[in-house]
Amino acid sequence: MLLMALDHIRDLMHIGSLSGDPTDLSATTPALFLTRWVTHLCAPTFVLLSGASAYLSLQKRGDIGAARRFLIGRGLWLVILEFTVVNFGIWFDVHFEVFLLQVIAAIGLGFVVLGALLTWNPKILGIIGVGIVALQHVFSSTTSHLFVPGLIPLGENHNLLVGYPPIPWIAILLVGFGCGRWFEHTRLDRRRLFAIVGLVCIGLFVVLRALNVYGDPAPWSIQQNGLFTCLSFINVTKYPPSLLFDLLMLGWMFLLLSLAECAGNRMTAVLEVYGRVPLFYYLWHWYLIHPLLFIVLFAQGFSPADFRFGFNFGRPEGTSGLELWAVYLLWLGVIAALYPVCRWYDQYKQRNRKQKWLSYL
Repeated sequence: MLLMALDHIRDLMHIGSLSGDPTDLSATTPALFLTRWVTHLCAPTFVLLSGASAYLSLQKRGDIGAARRFLIGRGLWLVILEFTVVNFGIWFDVHFEVFLLQVIAAIGLGFVVLGALLTWNPKILGIIGVGIVALQHVFSSTTSHLFVPGLIPLGENHNLLVGYPPIPWIAILLVGFGCGRWFEHTRLDRRRLFAIVGLVCIGLFVVLRALNVYGDPAPWSIQQNGLFTCLSFINVTKYPPSLLFDLLMLGWMFLLLSLAECAGNRMTAVLEVYGRVPLFYYLWHWYLIHPLLFIVLFAQGFSPADFRFGFNFGRPEGTSGLELWAVYLLWLGVIAALYPVCRWYDQYKQRNRKQKWLSYL
């Protein structure tokens, strides 16, 4: 959750975010590349754990009909949130010139599909998910926006930007649903299992990436020095998520889950506050960082007449924004400011467990 905020602050405010790709090795710096690369961990982790949570929720409810209604209702709610509250928080464009389909809608659509398939064996659904992930490199050659990103015109002044094509991300959610039973093991068994799965995923990534023939549309290559060659090796494709992207990022996720099983201190207690109210945190972080962008622009001498919306987030044409070190400072301030708000809402939810509407935020 915290890394996600770093990525969004960089996207909105970094001085070069509108003019280049931070993973373009011909134009980036190691610090900028790694700032972007480490946040690749966020989306596949959110999606896989959403699938695992759906499995655990089904086991807790013990009622497929009730679980189906919840998943479909929750999924449709997430899609509605994506194209209204979330999209406005991202663009701050009252005309809604760009509708962005990204991780929230992808999870929502995944819940709807999972709800429809809830009578299927979780292992079968997990295997189907693994199969789609493994064949993603084949599907990436299609022009369907179910598989690949793209821009769909919705009229003269409106567009749908498919940033997260549904099928590759639904596949990860199905994998998570199939893995859900792993979370029912004892803590020691979970720790061992997650470590093994994580190491296997990363091992497969290293082998396939070294072969450079399958698993990602962008092969690695020798660069001007050893550091940039290493960056090329780990520079995997997120849009759409390639097999190698999934192996690397989910491998790290499982290793982190293994480490988290034996963690318990003040730091983890703080982190758990954000994790217990993820959607609340997600919505509020957009509505904090985007006004901060306008404050930065005013401080740099721009006026509202200079603001350009649509794909620009309100950023003026030309040079605006912050250097990378300032992005990090602002990120630390944002997550610190959101902590007491998230803690208050977490405590409110715990005191009012019977209010069903709280499960939707």
